[in-house]
Amino acid sequence: MRPPPGPCGRTSRLGARPRARLGHGRGHGRGVAELGRNGDDARMRPEVQTFVAAGPLPDGNASVAEIARRTDQLHAISGPVTAEEAQALVACFGPDDCYGVAWTLLHLIETGPNPVLTAQPAPDANEWHHQLYDRSIAGL
Repeated sequence: MRPPPGPCGRTSRLGARPRARLGHGRGHGRGVAELGRNGDDARMRPEVQTFVAAGPLPDGNASVAEIARRTDQLHAISGPVTAEEAQALVACFGPDDCYGVAWTLLHLIETGPNPVLTAQPAPDANEWHHQLYDRSIAGL
């Protein structure tokens, strides 16, 4: 049985609401009064803290409910992220792509100041750290 369509008439394969669009300009979705001195927040937003506190993304063997919960947490975070938030989010990559959720996380991190990773990851580092580093070097 298919889940009911979301507000845009579409649903993801997990039945979660359609993905929110991430902003591309500094300060998108936030008032100037909420921004810190250099356009960054002085602290992490509660939705980022919640996502980071939940730990790394689960692997593909996790339950649909767990993956949907983490997807909803991730979609609650609007871009752009601050340097502090991006650094904290880097630790949230799991062992695989978590049905595409890791790509969403990577793109959210990329809305913040780049590069997040300033040194090349060790050869045995998480594949998503390598992906993020390689994309920042290539200018993607």
